[in-house]
Amino acid sequence: MSTLAVSRTVRGACPHDCPDTCALKITVEQGRVVRVQGDPEHPPTHGALCTKVSRYPERTYHEERVLTPLKRSGPKGSGQFVPVSWDEALDDIAAQLKAVAARDPQAIVPYSYAGTMGLLQGEAMAGRFFHRLGASLLDRTICAAAGGDALVATYGGKVGMHLEHYADSRLILIWGSNSIASNLHFWTFAQAAKRQGAKLICIDPRRTETADKCHQHIALLPGTDGALALGLMHELITQGWLDEDYIARHVDGFAALRERALQWPPERAAQVCGIEADVVRQLARDYATTAPAAIRLNYGMQRVHGGGSATRLIALLPCLTGAWKQRGGGLLLSASGWFKAFRNPQLERPDLLGERRPRTLNMSTIGDDLLREASPAFGPRIEALIVYNSNPVAVAPESRKVVQGFAREDLFTVVLEHFLTDTADHADYVLPATTQLEHLDVHTAYGHTYALMNQPAVEPLGQARPNTAIFRALAQRMGFHEPCFRDSDEQLAEQAFVGLDMAALRAQGWVKLPIAEQPFADGGFPTADGKVRIDAPGYGVPDYVAPYESVQSAPALARRYPLAMISPPARHFLNSTFVNVKSLRSIEGEPLVELHPDDAAARGIADGAMVDVFNDRGRYRCRAALSGRARPGVVNGLGVWWRKLGAQGTNVNELTSQRLTDIGGGPTFYDCLVEVQAA
Repeated sequence: MSTLAVSRTVRGACPHDCPDTCALKITVEQGRVVRVQGDPEHPPTHGALCTKVSRYPERTYHEERVLTPLKRSGPKGSGQFVPVSWDEALDDIAAQLKAVAARDPQAIVPYSYAGTMGLLQGEAMAGRFFHRLGASLLDRTICAAAGGDALVATYGGKVGMHLEHYADSRLILIWGSNSIASNLHFWTFAQAAKRQGAKLICIDPRRTETADKCHQHIALLPGTDGALALGLMHELITQGWLDEDYIARHVDGFAALRERALQWPPERAAQVCGIEADVVRQLARDYATTAPAAIRLNYGMQRVHGGGSATRLIALLPCLTGAWKQRGGGLLLSASGWFKAFRNPQLERPDLLGERRPRTLNMSTIGDDLLREASPAFGPRIEALIVYNSNPVAVAPESRKVVQGFAREDLFTVVLEHFLTDTADHADYVLPATTQLEHLDVHTAYGHTYALMNQPAVEPLGQARPNTAIFRALAQRMGFHEPCFRDSDEQLAEQAFVGLDMAALRAQGWVKLPIAEQPFADGGFPTADGKVRIDAPGYGVPDYVAPYESVQSAPALARRYPLAMISPPARHFLNSTFVNVKSLRSIEGEPLVELHPDDAAARGIADGAMVDVFNDRGRYRCRAALSGRARPGVVNGLGVWWRKLGAQGTNVNELTSQRLTDIGGGPTFYDCLVEVQAA
């Protein structure tokens, strides 16, 4: 009998795209997972899990799991398949890829993101495969590129304060984050601070569940966060609230920022943000005179044209007040940069490219790119697409074009999946992948500073295989005989990190990185000179960058489409993951758009009515919810529902655009004007 069939508790890690990266304790009885719980000994997790992951066994044992290779038997998008053997599927896939590669391997495109955040089942073996093949490279921008690149430009890396230190803060600005839904374990530390008298302020266009629990909610217009940050800086300067010593020693280029910020009095910032000038003044006073003061910034606010510049401006605030000098002071957007010194940069073997330099495609413009013809500027037309750890037909912007591209009969598409998602419905082959309960993996995090290991709790269900095994088998059939393609998952795990105690990681399931308690109390930022950069090379001094689509920047467009739309995730989904878990979908009910009652009344829309949300890019039918969650002039299209579950086979990304952020080339999901009418 396999050791995996013995009743026991297994240490695991949550694989999903969430800053919490929880440590799991998985209970297995008679070879079946019966319970998934948070590890009470892991400080960030402290025994708690979100509703989604606590129901992970329901996902693994879902009746609709794909458990055998499938070959398309009907039109693309129909979801019609027949089962085939692994040998038949892999042999045909390899033959198709060889034929394309013989013409130009750049015509083959990998498409993946964070369906799992694991280093092994993410890119360890897949990266080796595509590097050896010489396929197009993918710029994985769809979530965090603007904010991440902005942090690197400002701090020198994606680094910030320790998660646990928020419990010691006296003021916390929760900026662009519905923490109760998407950063639950931060929220527990914020609640601990609140019980000790800390003030919590939520800055978000939507009145989220988090805003409900904060002392104050500032409902600014989407895409105006940079203007608010400049207004705060104006007050810090004019009221004498700067830490001049910290700035002199640890901030490079403040004079230029000072000149810029003085052009943004509270009245100007408030007019742009759609709030009162006194709100700007009081927020600045609270931030400057309460210590320790912390900012928990999240990625919602950077999914607009000026998202990168706004991130840079907000990241400078604790540097101007010297908040970094105190435990419980500073800012956190991402902690992933702390892992850079401990990650093996050769894990994905970029050396296998040799002298070749393939083109790089931006995953956020896959809709346009799939429809492009070959050209000297673009390169070869995309002929083959390998999708894993992603569901682009549902999650990529301007999905009408994405669907058109995936529907091309001359496009050969392979999807590694757990379920027949919107993307899998368009595949020529669907290959059954394992879930986190069925494979080995190792994880970094972007919301805390602990590395984790995930042990397989049960044998793979049906004929499912780990991503690593699938790419190993494809490599063999492609004739890639380098020894690295024979590395086992255990060997990959040993190669993933440098300088970490792997024995402790295996035994405990997690290890804390050796990082100073207050890493920037005396400067020491990961820039060349240890100073924060204001006039960053290639970016200049940050300024407010207006949305592409707003009354101020596009008045003619706004006359036709007067409502700004954001599309935050529904509380019980994680991007498009968990949408098909019935217990979670039953909580969410159906696709919704939230409207302010005044906007609804002006359009004759009643609560619960079916409505069409539309712009020049497309039309999306869903149900209207009238409540205080939407501010006037803004609608909230909750996502990301699978298209096939929508009233007319679409979702909110029918309306979003493929225009990119000012920094990082990220998507602008929340930079979107629409109109709403009764269906």
